[in-house]
Amino acid sequence: MTRIRELAKEIIVGSIFFIILINIISFFRQPQLTSNHIPQETVKLLDGSKYRLKSGKPLVIHFWATWCPTCKLESPNIEALSKKYEVLTVAVNSGNNEKIARYMKENSLTFNVLNDSAGQWAKKFKVEAYPTTFMYDAKGMLQFTEVGYTSTAGFLGRMLLLK
Repeated sequence: MTRIRELAKEIIVGSIFFIILINIISFFRQPQLTSNHIPQETVKLLDGSKYRLKSGKPLVIHFWATWCPTCKLESPNIEALSKKYEVLTVAVNSGNNEKIARYMKENSLTFNVLNDSAGQWAKKFKVEAYPTTFMYDAKGMLQFTEVGYTSTAGFLGRMLLLK
């Protein structure tokens, strides 16, 4: 019984260390944007509809790629987030609309997608690693930037802080 407690303690301490390490790495890898405001523009989504980026409520802009294993692992978290909050995802260098739509269907994903086939949006946001997520408050100000995997609880907790 003592061995089980020791093992549990090691797992908990290791997990805490791992979470701290991931957050430190995310902090140093986050892009340095020239503006902390949501870009006020309208984009065409994968489904052909128009999407207007604007302040007024919290917004998440999430950069990902179909070829990114961490993005695939994180995609259910983004899906859950998109059911409660405004989310725009940007599929970077992931092929044509049909390829991305097939990926979305195969993975049961329904969130909004902007196809950044040439990587122009990624350059605009200075994204160098995937996934990268920007979280804006209702006033359109950037509050959080996450680089790498984030859990659903992590996303939802940050969004609660934006209200």
